[in-house]
Amino acid sequence: MYFKFTGARESVYIFSTLGIEPWGRIGSGIAELIASVLLLMPRTVAFGALLSLGVITGAIAGHLTKLGIALPAVGDQGELFALALVVFLCSAAVLVMHRGQLLRWE
Repeated sequence: MYFKFTGARESVYIFSTLGIEPWGRIGSGIAELIASVLLLMPRTVAFGALLSLGVITGAIAGHLTKLGIALPAVGDQGELFALALVVFLCSAAVLVMHRGQLLRWE
């Protein structure tokens, strides 16, 4: 999230390659910020995990379709993709652990 708001070289490269720089970068950063806040509040953990899962699914899809696993142009050898998979798995685990929250939301 920090790198998206500061315009880090990697983020700018990724979103330029996807053809959605700067609005896609800023929009996904905002979505990640909202997910982070939701994950920190006990009543909205499941919603934060669901939003996080959606955002990271888009990132993984971008890697698998246009970007590739490694981004040698920015010195990445697949670490960003690996981190995306870790976030996906963690978000899915949190969502499963708090799934009842989605069903009883009032």
